[in-house]
Amino acid sequence: MESLSIIAYKQPITRSEIEEIRGVEVSAVLDTLAERRLIRIAGRKETVGRPLLYGTTPDFLKAFGLNRLEDLPSIESLIPPSGVETASEPQIEMPLEQGSEVS
Repeated sequence: MESLSIIAYKQPITRSEIEEIRGVEVSAVLDTLAERRLIRIAGRKETVGRPLLYGTTPDFLKAFGLNRLEDLPSIESLIPPSGVETASEPQIEMPLEQGSEVS
């Protein structure tokens, strides 16, 4: 879902640009998204090696109930206002062994 979101907001975008944002390898993810017809090859970037550019498809719009890309929420609307705490991972309390003390 992260890679698809990146493509939707940054298209056209290369695999290496997506990997730079995510910090992980995304070839298999791109293959899956292409098989599901949510993304397509949108061309080649005019740079060394001419890497493939990816973009979304009409099936992407249909799957998410959008008429056009401009119907995506703005990135700014997805960022919580400053001073608002975001959800953190729940804290799990581990029982202490008998005879253990918390210092």
